[in-house]
Amino acid sequence: MPVSKRFPGASLEKMFANLRNTGKLYGIDFKGNDLLANSHLALAAGEFAKEKGKFEEFHEEVFHAYFNEGKNIGDVEVLSSIAESLGLNQEEMVTKLEAGAYDYVLNDTQNTAHQYDIVSTPTFIIDDKYAIVGAQPVEAFKEALLEIEKE
Repeated sequence: MPVSKRFPGASLEKMFANLRNTGKLYGIDFKGNDLLANSHLALAAGEFAKEKGKFEEFHEEVFHAYFNEGKNIGDVEVLSSIAESLGLNQEEMVTKLEAGAYDYVLNDTQNTAHQYDIVSTPTFIIDDKYAIVGAQPVEAFKEALLEIEKE
């Protein structure tokens, strides 16, 4: 779905400029893409990569494909290409994705998110009690952990 359709009236240029500015701090070159991809297949493919010991690499490549190259990470061809570049068996991955082999994991994760009333990402849950919501600087985590320690 186009981002412009999901957020009508929002200034996409300002949104993308903010992403680019934030990304620069971390060496990420956000291109600004009007595609809001359905990430279900990418998340399921990530579970496949995790099974094969390649989750971190796969995650990085999916992130790069979406944010830096503007590719549709909801497209099995894009995910297959990433898998192949990492030496993963594309055919096995596609077969498992088509069979819904990881849907239970995604459903469990979604249920956990509902349990904690998580509505945005990233959200970090600490000790099943405390939540840090959003992309926060390290200082926010330090402050939260110090508060938790006081309790």
